[in-house]
Amino acid sequence: MIFKTKPADIFKERHNGPVKEQMQDMLQTIGAASLDQLIDETVPPAIRLKNPLNLPAALTERDFLRKFAKIAKQNKLYKSYIGLGYHDTILPPVIQRNILENPGWYTAYTPYQAEIAQGRLEALINYQTLIIDLTGMAIANASLLDEATAAAEAMNLQYSLRKGARKNANRYFVSNQVLPQTIDVLLSRATPLGIELVIGDHREINLQDDTLFGALVQYPAADGEVFDYTDFISQGHAVGLPVAVAADLLSLTLLKSPGEMGADVVVGSSQRFGVPMGYGGPHAGFFATKDEYKRSIPGRIIGLSQDAFGQKAYRMALQTREQHIRREKATSNICTAQVLLAVMAGMYAVYHGPRRLKYIGLNIHSLTQILEKGLERLGFEQLNENYFDTLNLRIESAELQQAIRQEAEAAQINFRYFGDNNIGISLHQNTDLDEVKDILAVFAKVAGKPDATLELDAIPEETEITWPESLIRTSPYLQAEVFNKYHSESEILRYMKYLENKDFSLAHGMIPLGSCTMKLNATAEMIPVTWPEIGSLHPFAPADQAKGYAQIFQDLEAWLCEVTGFAAVSLQPNSGAQGEYAGLMVIRAYHEARGDHHRNISLIPSSAHGTNPASAVMAGMKVVIVKCDERGNIDVADLRAKADEHKDDLSCLMVTYPSTHGVYEESIIEICEIIHQNGGRVYMDGANMNAQVGLTSPANIGADVCHLNLHKTFCIPHGGGGPGVGPIGVVADLAPFLPGHAVVDLERPEAINAVSAAPWGSASILPISYAYINMMGGEGLTEATKMAILNANYIKARLEEHYPVLYVGSNGRCAHEMILDCRSFKKAGVEVEDIAKRLMDYGFHAPTVSFPVAGTLMVEPTESESKEELDRFCDAMISIRAEITEIEEGQADQKNNLLKNAPHPAHVALAEDWSFPYSRERAVYPIPYTRTAKFWPTVSRIDSAYGDRNLVCSCAPIEAYNEQGQEMKAV
Repeated sequence: MIFKTKPADIFKERHNGPVKEQMQDMLQTIGAASLDQLIDETVPPAIRLKNPLNLPAALTERDFLRKFAKIAKQNKLYKSYIGLGYHDTILPPVIQRNILENPGWYTAYTPYQAEIAQGRLEALINYQTLIIDLTGMAIANASLLDEATAAAEAMNLQYSLRKGARKNANRYFVSNQVLPQTIDVLLSRATPLGIELVIGDHREINLQDDTLFGALVQYPAADGEVFDYTDFISQGHAVGLPVAVAADLLSLTLLKSPGEMGADVVVGSSQRFGVPMGYGGPHAGFFATKDEYKRSIPGRIIGLSQDAFGQKAYRMALQTREQHIRREKATSNICTAQVLLAVMAGMYAVYHGPRRLKYIGLNIHSLTQILEKGLERLGFEQLNENYFDTLNLRIESAELQQAIRQEAEAAQINFRYFGDNNIGISLHQNTDLDEVKDILAVFAKVAGKPDATLELDAIPEETEITWPESLIRTSPYLQAEVFNKYHSESEILRYMKYLENKDFSLAHGMIPLGSCTMKLNATAEMIPVTWPEIGSLHPFAPADQAKGYAQIFQDLEAWLCEVTGFAAVSLQPNSGAQGEYAGLMVIRAYHEARGDHHRNISLIPSSAHGTNPASAVMAGMKVVIVKCDERGNIDVADLRAKADEHKDDLSCLMVTYPSTHGVYEESIIEICEIIHQNGGRVYMDGANMNAQVGLTSPANIGADVCHLNLHKTFCIPHGGGGPGVGPIGVVADLAPFLPGHAVVDLERPEAINAVSAAPWGSASILPISYAYINMMGGEGLTEATKMAILNANYIKARLEEHYPVLYVGSNGRCAHEMILDCRSFKKAGVEVEDIAKRLMDYGFHAPTVSFPVAGTLMVEPTESESKEELDRFCDAMISIRAEITEIEEGQADQKNNLLKNAPHPAHVALAEDWSFPYSRERAVYPIPYTRTAKFWPTVSRIDSAYGDRNLVCSCAPIEAYNEQGQEMKAV
């Protein structure tokens, strides 16, 4: 017999959910004869691509990993003592295996549905407590993108708090010892807001100058010197000037905390707490401040609340989605935190506890002392009077500096080389005595003393810290039980598993979130992330040590250009919101280069994602809202009128495609032409790119800039609310203005300032998208888009008899997502939130709630879900609709019913007292599959208002707080 042969491991068949046999059944339900017919009825022909994507042929998982291993080996892993905010660290293997490499942690979504995210929320409370304790501040958020953007948020907070004589102040003092990449990002954020940075020596600045509204200093300073800022901060406060401190978190195990110095805000990076350097990211930035500023703090705060039965429960508190609620009045556009990295850093602190963390700090400081003595014996002068881990060596000439550099690189060692010929050496957790000896050998050889005795004393059992008493930390930290309990591997393993079991992730089932694209994060895509060649490289290492990364960037940029139709891509923005901001700043720079400084009007549809208007304001633009029609499409007549009205000042249009309502607007080409005719540029929000790839493209539609959510369309996991990556693509005449960097020359003379701390943003997770594109190929990517549309229309076909679908295209089709209208249920007392909570009892995470339309659910299944999973979700939604009908018809009470009391955790279901007017079985086993595949929420409905009234954002024992409803302070 003759058999047809075919590879058994074609990746696209692993990535896409429905198999061929199921597709015909789905198409029959939809009412389409073929997949091609469905696509033709869904995607307007005017925007379709004429040619298939020109990408490399798809590889199998095995072939890709072989290929990528060769690329990764081009990276040279020298010992880097460069510092500047990035330090080698030791990631405990138990944390690597059970968090970083665990889909139970990395495939979860932002914890908006708190009842099924209690594990992650507790881990973030641990992180917040770590930050609060070490910084000495009252409150901290659940992480920001990196240290530089956290510093920019501190500047914005200080700017928003101006009052009195400084109400109109627009100058911000920045110490010249702040990290250079931080200053770069500050310049980016300051310019469009009309803020002038005053960069200088903190010992010389006149703080009484009432044109200043705030100050930022670095602790320890960029050259390693440790200053006591107590008097500086006190002088600032005496004249009404708030002071922010950018601090090294690990140094605070030994150094007096900034809070004890009086700081108003403390920012930094938690990278040193077990998170690999990863050529720049991702890392969790931190932001801590005083209690009085808690309603101005950017990003997310995790707080303690209680559920319907009085059991303690965690949730996101205060300004949970500020950019959506306040839109153009928002103070920040932050939408992505760095949850996975914050969880790792927090767990690193839990595992080590305060005692071992202090040992890590002492070991580093002791080795630095030993190194200083050895260098002094060789005749080198060390300039820092007080230091933690960094030495600043006076080098007499550029020739001598170059000689040392050549010898160091020959020994595979990297130092920091200052412009004044000095050399910086920053030690880290992964440094030992042998490495100190290797460093000394380099200097000995250059000094002409190759035979000098380099015998070193062992790290002493007792380390003498010679700093002034005022700098030595005496206050305790990490006293909560969680940091003093799980120090053996068996205990930390069980604790992490205990938290993981409280969280719903893609490992449990579909997360059908509209606009958020929770698609498969294949294991083969994830594997390279933890390879040393990817994780252990310093972002400021010489370029010839990072040729593997260079190839990854070059290939990925080219592939993303092919997918988008653009001429150039920047990989620097490390979130979607950062991508928005970067894109708008590029447009701003383009206009200014042409002398059109007055072009500052941004037209934004009323349906836009909330970060759009917030980003526009941050970029110095004025927002003008454009109406949408009754079908959810942009009102073209209103757009034309407003574009004409503002044609002299028009900067751009911000538009999402397909629309935020899940429809391919047929007028999109006309819309882009209207903007171009009036001198503006078109910025496209790439949130819905999963419905474009291979069928159309931003450039084909007429956009000039688009950000791409790699954590959506291109398979980087959401990580429970971060990391994200938001690169931007641009047309040719905007390419010169893509972001540059203060430390690494990106060879763009007209570049805007950096938008992220690292030159290529979250470089270490770019291999995930690289792998996805490489294993799918052009044909596979296009097929994935078609399958996403198929799955969405299948859900629509099954549910539209039960839930009205709010917006559809001219042929009655939705794009890759749809909006289910739940507003009519209000008459029966049922809110959309009740449906979201009831879905938990059925074993599902809710779709997107009340966005972009209040009282609705936005559903996006992605291409990765099988027909069985889609049917399971549809069966759950249909069953819930029947429960609503019981309420509507009076068979169930409006206030005491299955939906209002949802979710039903096990401790409620098994309680001796069952007072509900329905059976336990209906509550927890509503349809058959829940009997064998039950995901149990661990708490019942959380009282959000209680948590906001009584904010507790650290893991101090609840007994320490007044439980009578009085104001509870974060400690």
